[in-house]
Amino acid sequence: MVRADITTTDIAESPLLQVAGLSVEIARAGGEIRPVDGVDLEIRSGETLALLGESGCGKSMTALALARLLPDGGRIAGGSVRLGGENLLALPEAAMRKVRGGRIGMIFQEPATSLNPVMSVGAQIVEALAVHGLRGEAAREEACKLLEAVGIPDPARRLREYPFQFSGGMKQRVMIAMALAGRPHLLIADEPTTALDVTIQAQVLDLLAGIQRREGMAMLLITHDLGVVARMAHRVGVMYAGQVVETGPRADFFTAPLHPYSRKLFAALPGTEKRGSPLDAPAGSVPPLDRSFVGCRFAERCPMAFDRCDEESPAWHHVGVQAVRCHLYEGVSVPRALEMQVAVGVPEARSGGSQAVLEVRDLAVHFPVRKGLLQRPVGYVRAVDGVSLRLMPGRTLALVGESGCGKTTVGKAILRLIEPSAGKLLLDGEAYSALPRQALHALRRAVQMVFQDPFASLNPRMRVGEIIAEGLQALGVETDPNTCQVRVAELLERVGLSGDMRWRYPHEFSGGQRQRIAVARALAVSPRVIVCDEPTSALDVSVQAQLLNLMRALQHEQQLAYLFITHNLAVVEYLADDVAVMYLGRIVEEGPLARVLGASAHPYTRALLAAVPRLGEEEERGDASAEEEHAARAAQMIELPSPLHPPAGCHFHPRCPLASDVCRASYPGTTELGHGHRVRCHWPQTQPQTRV
Repeated sequence: MVRADITTTDIAESPLLQVAGLSVEIARAGGEIRPVDGVDLEIRSGETLALLGESGCGKSMTALALARLLPDGGRIAGGSVRLGGENLLALPEAAMRKVRGGRIGMIFQEPATSLNPVMSVGAQIVEALAVHGLRGEAAREEACKLLEAVGIPDPARRLREYPFQFSGGMKQRVMIAMALAGRPHLLIADEPTTALDVTIQAQVLDLLAGIQRREGMAMLLITHDLGVVARMAHRVGVMYAGQVVETGPRADFFTAPLHPYSRKLFAALPGTEKRGSPLDAPAGSVPPLDRSFVGCRFAERCPMAFDRCDEESPAWHHVGVQAVRCHLYEGVSVPRALEMQVAVGVPEARSGGSQAVLEVRDLAVHFPVRKGLLQRPVGYVRAVDGVSLRLMPGRTLALVGESGCGKTTVGKAILRLIEPSAGKLLLDGEAYSALPRQALHALRRAVQMVFQDPFASLNPRMRVGEIIAEGLQALGVETDPNTCQVRVAELLERVGLSGDMRWRYPHEFSGGQRQRIAVARALAVSPRVIVCDEPTSALDVSVQAQLLNLMRALQHEQQLAYLFITHNLAVVEYLADDVAVMYLGRIVEEGPLARVLGASAHPYTRALLAAVPRLGEEEERGDASAEEEHAARAAQMIELPSPLHPPAGCHFHPRCPLASDVCRASYPGTTELGHGHRVRCHWPQTQPQTRV
């Protein structure tokens, strides 16, 4: 993955988009909310401005305001939005419809909810083209060209298919094709890669960079991922509580972030260098935007706040080529280092004992594919095909791989939420894979699960206290109602919430708070193993840091064993002790963290590492060899094969740059590389890497 830099000569001198004093108000029963309050932005043609910040800062509402797509009750309370010199806020709605999808294209965060499930992909692209006057055969030809432009193979055939027939990455490509239908001057991309795994994310980012380079369009990229910012942005804007608090060129921002909030975002990033210490996440959360602010909006969470911060809103100060809204920079003309403590630890050695608390031996989960009137099986989806794992007390095993490789199915099969087709599951050496469901109470108490989407896993009709107490009562841990209430309050306090919050419903909490509630529910029955299925994937960097700190502290206190399912390798580097890399239902590489990520031997592991956008890319790629770059591009160009019809031989060979005839003929056996490091590859790469 090579960064597509655009030089200053490629970027227009005068701004294409000029936003001045933009404010948005949303009416509600309890009063007005002001999610955007005096935002100033400029973007030039050929330039990408990345807008950073936590959830609730107003980033997405700013994007919707630019296209005048506000929710019910919303109105633009002030300011101006000029595109190519024309004030969009003065246009009638009929004229604005031509601007949307024409001069302004939008890519939303979740393509599955943005695409119509009952219309073919081609019909949806043709519909977008019809708004701009292209119909009939000409529209279909243009739709085919758009799909081809975004890298979808066999576009003529796939135009007739429906969204459910596309993978997550392919659906996001379709969204990009629809956004490009009107040949926009400005593309707004709202968290376009948040829910995607690293290789699909790399595809989408490369695609956007390539299109921008060809078309010379401006891009507003909304994200909370600093790695994506390092990969894509020319300039950066940091947003907090409805206001932009810092702006500057990408390189200067990553070299010397100025605002205390920006520095806290960097301090909250997980990584190997911070193992053994809590992440320095900003305390608390973004303040509610239904109140009037007197002083600095970040003062309540700022470690450097003083009296003036509470009494007076800071003005903009220019420091070199950067600008910052902070009292600390009054009278300062050159960047200076703020004296802020950032926790840096030493890698921990966590043993927790030599006896595995839970063991998985040759686990298989095959789903039958049935057809015909009698629904006879005509094949099997081999979601999990011979996986073996050992979970040790007090240690974390990270299970990584692309979406669709079978990670979540492994987690659910361990809890018998999905019945295994073959293999053994052992708890303290005792097999439970063949026990009847009514005999699984001991398993339910010993092994719990934290799901990816806490909102979907919490009953919306039950209060939080009832949700946590349900497990205590169902498994006979605590039957007395009064004692149960005390236990629930203690659990909520333990995960950083108030005991009084047990009377609230799930919708009254933020995403990070809901995930804490899910952790409290898992802890209620005093488990010894917790299966964590992508628990941080939808969280911004500060909330993610708070949750990781909590999980690390709980593991240290209670010697919990974690199976941490994720595609976020930075989280793996911070939290995991051991790593297993999964591809198409099988483990292809496993071992201690430093060996698997620092001296990875399988081409697939190396492709995953090469696809991760990392801080430092703003200066140079440097740490990836040409061979790794080739492997990453090869893996990204081909979609994950179907587990219904896996490739013969090594499953990875169609995407592997090192594949030979033996790879196409037989699946490789296990090669022991020492120190518990194992790989299944005919041609393991043994030259060291220096990533971890």
